[in-house]
Amino acid sequence: MDAYGWYSTLVKPGWAPPAWLFGPVWTALYAVIAISFGKVFYSALIKRDMPRAVALPFALNLAFNFSFTYLQFTLRSNILAAADVVLCLATLVWAMAAVYPYRRWVALANVPYLLWVSFATALQLTITLMNP
Repeated sequence: MDAYGWYSTLVKPGWAPPAWLFGPVWTALYAVIAISFGKVFYSALIKRDMPRAVALPFALNLAFNFSFTYLQFTLRSNILAAADVVLCLATLVWAMAAVYPYRRWVALANVPYLLWVSFATALQLTITLMNP
C-alpha cells in the first residue's frame, strides 16, 4: 500500500476536509510563502535592511513545513507529524511577529497560511489521538 493509501485508512474526524482539497490549498499557500518568505530572506540576508535574525523563524518554518510530508507519509508516524506541525505553527507565529515591525505586509499576507496551519494542527493532533 502506498503512503496515501495508508493515510486513507486512518480514522479521521468528521470535520476533516476531503483529500482533494489539500493540493489546491497548498498550491495557493506556497505561492504566498515563496513571495513573502523570499522577500524576508532577500531583505535580511542580501539587502540587509532588516536584522538577519528575522529570517531565522522563516527558515525554521520552511524546514518544519517540508519535513511534514516525509514524517507523515514516508515514515507513517502520526506522532512525529503531530510534533512537526506544532513546531510549524509555532515558528510561523514567531516569524509573523518578528517581521511585523519591518514588513507588515509579509505578516498580513501569511494570515491565510496561519489559519490553514492552525486548522492542520488541530486535524493532525486529532488524527494522532484517534489512531494510537
